[in-house]
Amino acid sequence: MKPNRSNSTIHIFLTFVAICFLATGGIFVKLSSLPPINTGFYRVLFSIPMLLPLIKKEDIQLSKKQILTIVLAGAFLAGDLTLWNISFSYTSVANANLLANLTPFTVIPFSYFFFKEKMTKRFFLGSIITFLGVIILTGNRLTLTSDRLLGDLLSIITSAFYAMFMLTVYKLRNYIKSNVIMFISAFGSLLILGIVIFFTEGFHIPHNFSELWPLLALALISQIIGQGLLAFCLGKVNASLLSLITLSQPVIAAIYAWIAFQESLDTQSMIAIVITLAGVYLAKTQTKQ
Repeated sequence: MKPNRSNSTIHIFLTFVAICFLATGGIFVKLSSLPPINTGFYRVLFSIPMLLPLIKKEDIQLSKKQILTIVLAGAFLAGDLTLWNISFSYTSVANANLLANLTPFTVIPFSYFFFKEKMTKRFFLGSIITFLGVIILTGNRLTLTSDRLLGDLLSIITSAFYAMFMLTVYKLRNYIKSNVIMFISAFGSLLILGIVIFFTEGFHIPHNFSELWPLLALALISQIIGQGLLAFCLGKVNASLLSLITLSQPVIAAIYAWIAFQESLDTQSMIAIVITLAGVYLAKTQTKQ
């Protein structure tokens, strides 16, 4: 049965919570002593035994087509993790963070044409305001130069992969629980990440607790709570609105930097945060599906 995607306040709040947990990913990747794609591999690998107690036998009695579709969603997520991590070697962190979060530009057109989600003028106005807020927040750190073109391109492709992950999960959530999707999709992610590691970084094994704990934190906080909660919300919130909320991740990252690293929030940054949140609030009034 198709879930009721009511865009309720509680589910929009939970989407913001999911983004807050997902935004911690960059911190743990930075703390990890393993190469970036290996770090992504263990993030997914360690999530499997953590999710296993939440899976019931009847939950995984699915058709081959359903299982393959879930695995495909995992492959899309692996593409996102791989290209995003690689992009940091060719462009700035600010560029990578902004360009990798341009998922609304893929999700919104797909949602309109394939899922028949109705868009109102208030939604489009809210989208423009939200994007403007993010541009103001990150604009003084963006550097669009020819030598960073490859990294910028990889970041944009990253956003497309994540958009396809979101759209696939959005469709699956019509009839499959989010924890089941996250569990089965992990195997699709591991397959792609494993192949990429074999041809690039080579496999690395954590040898002590200092190498292990950031990977466990990634698995629990980013993958299970963050990504899992976002998958749950994809059954409750329209894909177009949810993708717009994910655009606020640079805002969350800026707040984390202020709290954890004492990075100052100047007047421009605070205004940008208010503009971004106001845009999301305005877009929330879109017509229900």
